[in-house]
Amino acid sequence: MQKITYYLLYSVWYLLSLLPLWVHYRISDLLYLIVYRLLHYRIKIVRKNLVNSFPEKGEAELRRIERGFYHWLCDYFVETVKSMTISEKQIRKRMVFHGTELVDQCVREGQSCALYLGHYCNWEWITSIPIWMTERAACGQIYHPLENPLFDRLLLRQRQRFGSQSIPMAETLRRMMKYRSENRLSVIGFISDQTPFWNNIHHWLTFLHQDTPVLTGTERLVTKMDQAAFYIDVRRVRRGYYVAEYKLITREPKKMKEFEITDIYFRMLEESINRAPEYWLWTHNRWKRSHEEFNIRFDPATGRVNLDPDLEKLKRERGIG
Repeated sequence: MQKITYYLLYSVWYLLSLLPLWVHYRISDLLYLIVYRLLHYRIKIVRKNLVNSFPEKGEAELRRIERGFYHWLCDYFVETVKSMTISEKQIRKRMVFHGTELVDQCVREGQSCALYLGHYCNWEWITSIPIWMTERAACGQIYHPLENPLFDRLLLRQRQRFGSQSIPMAETLRRMMKYRSENRLSVIGFISDQTPFWNNIHHWLTFLHQDTPVLTGTERLVTKMDQAAFYIDVRRVRRGYYVAEYKLITREPKKMKEFEITDIYFRMLEESINRAPEYWLWTHNRWKRSHEEFNIRFDPATGRVNLDPDLEKLKRERGIG
């Protein structure tokens, strides 16, 4: 039954993806009315995030960003559908990479690369990186498998069309070690702006005017494997057209201070967002973990974080409040 359902979903997705992009964008315009105007999809989270991230902006400007975000989000949906059948020629026109010679140089000189990016602009089309590489390296992206195995399988199929391998987050280190043992160089993308779980919080910084817990696993991996670290700065030129520029963070991660690479990445991402705020994923509840709650959960005696969902119980045990 699952196999039948998968092929049914695949057939529908495939046929929809065959539509020209101008038709997809008409569908996106309709989706905008439904998602934003009718359903108000996650609008409370979006407004809270925008108000806290841009305290200097007025109500009218925040609403303009909000509308622009929902327009872009619907475009992202249809562009993801189009990814199933978009040709190499077309994706080359619509997702252009600058600075590829820097990555090629690293690979040519025997150094693997880690590519930092965020949920900004169309990160699905970033998987076309392999067609821009002139030097031979294993290309891929780290991803979190979806709970629905059918949709996960569908996304994997379209994400790997141009030769980029999707690596489950839990297998990241194992895959990197495998590449090293096989003397294979790699160019791997990491979307590193997610919210870490309580027990994975090791560093806080100010991001978009807010005290923010951040993932540091990518930095630890980059340093351990002595990889070059790049930030991919993406710009939306116009509807359906993007330019992605490689910006070097460091080729010598072992000489960087702890969390310095992470700090630089978030500073670069913040610059991208400030330039065009509507293209970041504002529906994500990015600041759901507060420093105050972390301090309640963290036990300095053991160095561990208590994951008990009963926060009031933890407060009583710590004598807080």
